Amino acid sequence: MKRRTIALMVAAAVAAGSMTGCGSSKTEQTNPETEQTTAKAEGKDTEAETSGEGETEAKAEDGQWEYKEATLTASIGTDLAPAGYQAVFDLAEEKLGIHVEVEVRGGGDNGDAIIKTRLASGDMADLCGTNSGALLSALNPAEYFIDITNEDWADRLDDTYKQAVTIDGVVYGIPTSSAKGGVILYNKNVYEKYNLEVPKTWDEFLHNCDVLKEAGEVALIGSYADQWTTQFPFLGDYYNVMVKEPDFAEKFEKGEIKFATNEAGLRSWEKLADTTPYYNDDYMATTYNDACDMIVTGEGAHYFSSSQALSNIYELYGDEVNNVRAFAIPGDDPEEQGLTVWEPSSWYGNKNSGKVDDIKRLMEFMISDEALDVYTAALLPEGPYCVKGYKLPDNAYDAVKFDLQQYFDSGKTGLALEFITPVKGADCPAICQELGTGQTTPEEAAAAYDEDCKKQAAQLGLDW
Repeated sequence: MKRRTIALMVAAAVAAGSMTGCGSSKTEQTNPETEQTTAKAEGKDTEAETSGEGETEAKAEDGQWEYKEATLTASIGTDLAPAGYQAVFDLAEEKLGIHVEVEVRGGGDNGDAIIKTRLASGDMADLCGTNSGALLSALNPAEYFIDITNEDWADRLDDTYKQAVTIDGVVYGIPTSSAKGGVILYNKNVYEKYNLEVPKTWDEFLHNCDVLKEAGEVALIGSYADQWTTQFPFLGDYYNVMVKEPDFAEKFEKGEIKFATNEAGLRSWEKLADTTPYYNDDYMATTYNDACDMIVTGEGAHYFSSSQALSNIYELYGDEVNNVRAFAIPGDDPEEQGLTVWEPSSWYGNKNSGKVDDIKRLMEFMISDEALDVYTAALLPEGPYCVKGYKLPDNAYDAVKFDLQQYFDSGKTGLALEFITPVKGADCPAICQELGTGQTTPEEAAAAYDEDCKKQAAQLGLDW
């Protein structure tokens, strides 16, 4: 591999805090923002842009933000890069008169315990930044967080994102950062060399892999030295499961449906098995950072990953990151192409803080074009923002700006399964690795995963 010298230094730093929890169970989960790198976005216009949501954005465009001095506190974990939110808080102080004092807490289970304790004791900060999705309900948001359902500005929130911050029909949160997609990254130069088209079905994807393999290329990069990366073909395929079984997550949580006995669920495991013949020869020794090198240099043509990998590539290769493009994991119907989305963590307002009006003023500002512009000037987004009508900056990664954004614009997005249900097997990486290396069959892997999830369901008190 033609790995740059800088990559060796950065890899050591990233290895200590890599996205090992992406798609993991609650006990393993870490937020992908841990690795997001500060963008070199010099020259970006930070003036508010017209969003297409004229009425909602009128206040920002006219410079009419209400200025009233106030001090708020915000509690956030170490897994969210501070450059973006601090830039927004600084601008909020200038425009709104709201000074925000940030309290950084620990992450993981310890961070969850801190949040629950502070909420129960009435000692929570005015803003709490924490999980979106299935884990939100465990915090009893109706008792502690501000209901923003009927706020006009909440209409700007992306519909798929809203699902991740809605409990019992009530919307509570706004995004801390951009979303991320479960994708197949591909090297556009390799595609141009072999005159390949972006596939619209799984069979078309396998055809592209066959063409590349026959030509002596590495059709598909495997990074099995980092076991957590083996999950992406399975986890990123959930949109396709949802298309065939819209209520799969609900039934799965109740134990009424299983991957091994459901056609749509089993198909994800069959796809993972299909990848085995196409990997690089040394895929068992190849790391995540090696894979990022290979996809940007064209040493490999495809890589299953989160769009978060784009920031790692950008840190090492700068604008060469745009050699890499992306598409969602294809299904079997060319008319039903969509993206599995990992939503960002969210900011929730403390309804018991006594500063509800100021908190709402700040939350409204934080999802305005003006605020998002300064956020993206500090950190390039790893996926589209969960805000309707927001135009990504010109220097956004091509894979985000041209590829992932189209799924959001067309409404072809769906939550990753873990955002809908807390039931997830802790041994998912090992099960995926065994299947990807040909040690098990799709049926065996699916059954093993169902059994692994049964343990988690029992811990949650569910009747499986």
